[in-house]
Amino acid sequence: MHFETRAVHTGVNKDTAYNSCITPIYPSSTFYWDDLNTTKGYDYTRSGNPTRSAMEENIASLEGGIDCKATSTGMSAITTCMHLFKPGDHIIAGHDIYGGTYRLFADVFTGMGFKFSFVNMGDSANVKTALTTETKAIWIETPSNPLLNLVDIAAITAVAKEAGCTTIADNTFLSPYLQRPFEHGVDIVIHSTTKYLNGHSDVVGGCVVTRDESNKERVAYIVNALGLACSPFDAWLVLRGVKTLGPRMEAHQRGAMALARMLHEHPAVETVYYPGLESHSGHELAKRQQDGFGAMFSFDVAGGRPAAERFFEKVTLFALAESLGGVESLVEYPETMSHASMTAAARREAGITEKTIRVSVGIEHPDDLVADVRQALE
Repeated sequence: MHFETRAVHTGVNKDTAYNSCITPIYPSSTFYWDDLNTTKGYDYTRSGNPTRSAMEENIASLEGGIDCKATSTGMSAITTCMHLFKPGDHIIAGHDIYGGTYRLFADVFTGMGFKFSFVNMGDSANVKTALTTETKAIWIETPSNPLLNLVDIAAITAVAKEAGCTTIADNTFLSPYLQRPFEHGVDIVIHSTTKYLNGHSDVVGGCVVTRDESNKERVAYIVNALGLACSPFDAWLVLRGVKTLGPRMEAHQRGAMALARMLHEHPAVETVYYPGLESHSGHELAKRQQDGFGAMFSFDVAGGRPAAERFFEKVTLFALAESLGGVESLVEYPETMSHASMTAAARREAGITEKTIRVSVGIEHPDDLVADVRQALE
């Protein structure tokens, strides 16, 4: 079946008692046993829940994996992956990744004895140079947050395979509708389901998708042992939201392209970071490994922070808020918001400045979004 059809129908027909067309919510914390050796497949919701299993089945299908484990947040999905490794292990990540991921790696897990190298992953040679005998994983975030730099997934997975490393890709920005890292050799895919998979800004969640039995079993064990699983109601919300992922993504990126093209020509804007523009350094790579350009972009406004503050005051259809991927459009300031947990030096190294504004384009009509941003700039 086509992607959109699987998004609507996978994990849905679970109610044999009443033939509900919508997957039921099972809020029960525990399930009774038939006898000392027999259950109906579930015993305790931390370990497994029918509603959560239905959502996991859906996302695994869309990503092309064999299994998915849903977690309480996107950060808990990343935490799950880090527990696949041990103190002393070395992990390579991009220098321009999401601020929360950077904080978790640089502060929390570094303090536990893990070793990290943050490199410009736009060139696979930098990854090769960073390899050591202790390197166990390469963390891929593409497009990167917030500057939409692209990583050649196939090139990095080739480096990883030669070095015997695990590759983990954060696919949150594009969703499986526009990018499927397994097709390019990645071992594990993670998402913040808060974003495009849910799509309605009313839940926080995450997931870890695997494509081989070994990682499947280890991830399941970690999620259960650490108590990282998402609640049944949150799983139900994501399963509801993912049904419209395809048409939502088309509407999202239609508006993003219109805005990016307008901003690219606007005299108050210095740079637009959007792979859909032919001027973007990753444009051709995006066409090769993605099925679209997505709905996230950033731009540098001329005039620095004062100009950015004026823009945030004047814009009306865009809420000044963190997060992304909802039906409503959002703007945020990485310097003090999404990437505040990075040091100032790390932000500058990644290319984030006081000029930088990040945009999550919703599904509103492109003409209205363009008009709003134009008036805010002018």
